[in-house]
Amino acid sequence: MINALRSLAVLMQTRRGVTALEYGLIAAVIGGVVITAATGFGTSLSSAYDTIGNALSTKAAGI
Repeated sequence: MINALRSLAVLMQTRRGVTALEYGLIAAVIGGVVITAATGFGTSLSSAYDTIGNALSTKAAGI
């Protein structure tokens, strides 16, 4: 138990753990933004393909 407290005290005095945590949080936020953007873009792209497909089907049916 004493060794764990000593290790914790040493970690609290260094900045390496804090920096790693900050980088991890930044990566998580960037990942969330990328996923949100990709989902929105995918939905928009799917809608565009549906519109083009329907237009082509309508033209083909009229031939």
